[in-house]
Amino acid sequence: MIQTLYRVPEYREDLLYDAVCKFMADLEIEKDLRPGMKVVLKPNLVMAKSPSVPVTTHPLVIKAVAVWLSEHGIDDITLAESSGGLYNAEYMKNVYHVCGMRQLAPLVKLNMDFSARTVNCPPDFKNHSFHIITPICEADYIINICKLKTHAMTGYSGGIKNLFGTIPGLEKPQLHYRWPDIEDFSRMLLEIAQTVKPGLTVIDAVDAMEGNGPTGGTSHPLHMVLAAKDMYTQDYFAAGLMGLLPKDIVMLRQACEAGLALPDEITLKGDAIPKDLTPFQVPDTKKLDFTGFLPGFLRKPFTKIAAKLLKSYPQLDKNLCVGCGKCAESCPAHVITISDKKAHFHKKGCISCFCCQEMCPMKAISVKKAL
Repeated sequence: MIQTLYRVPEYREDLLYDAVCKFMADLEIEKDLRPGMKVVLKPNLVMAKSPSVPVTTHPLVIKAVAVWLSEHGIDDITLAESSGGLYNAEYMKNVYHVCGMRQLAPLVKLNMDFSARTVNCPPDFKNHSFHIITPICEADYIINICKLKTHAMTGYSGGIKNLFGTIPGLEKPQLHYRWPDIEDFSRMLLEIAQTVKPGLTVIDAVDAMEGNGPTGGTSHPLHMVLAAKDMYTQDYFAAGLMGLLPKDIVMLRQACEAGLALPDEITLKGDAIPKDLTPFQVPDTKKLDFTGFLPGFLRKPFTKIAAKLLKSYPQLDKNLCVGCGKCAESCPAHVITISDKKAHFHKKGCISCFCCQEMCPMKAISVKKAL
């Protein structure tokens, strides 16, 4: 498996384009393309946030990829994403605008088809089918362009997690509710990734996020762009760059167990791994998980016995809450209500998915333990 790593000190068009040209050559992407192909770029636009903060894929990374594609005979390029909220024209127009995607026109078409299709899965999958946004279903070639971040529920967010954004709008919370356990949820993410099958995955790590990602964390620049055809092994590699233990990330452990991630077969091309990397701060959900002191074989039975004591719950800072309702809109268990211009959380029924924390634009939601 070829893993590319190129140092990019800042978001500048010429620097990013140079890195894109190099990794496209390393990976021989031109051989995968042909005239007339429909190429879809799948960024991370989880919410409407300025490119100045490391929440979403930076538009200049996407632009550099699109310019390279155009120069290699691809003229049908669409950017398609389903953000964390609604999946309709009004909502997505605002996301495109705030995230800086409009500067991609006319080179890239911003998707305005908000339909979805049912895609059947192999018989051995736990999910029999997925409802996938139409541009992804119609694509001849998909380029997954994600943002490197820590994540409150999964611990890590990269190529695999980014493809959850191919599920339309508020159908994502339904999958959270169906698969609340991290083992089941992670397996579901892997099944989506195997269904979508991007041809290339690019990780924007010029500026990355640590702490309470995917939206409430802080900047941790790595000044690099990663690219590989094998997103499973690449995610394992990228988690290591963050100072995380990849096999402690459930979806990466499962990817290894399934033979999808092959960390022992990485061939690095491009720049050397910097020696001055510092570990990323983990989300509060991980800091509060004190089962880590136990041997691996004891964690599962201990957690089952002490589940109520160990469970994490969202906690609201009423001084920061503006009553916008984004948390209630995204809650798969429907245990959040809005009254008197404030959110109110009901612990009974909460599945601790932290969609509410993810979608809160005011960073008014933190994590606490029942104990």
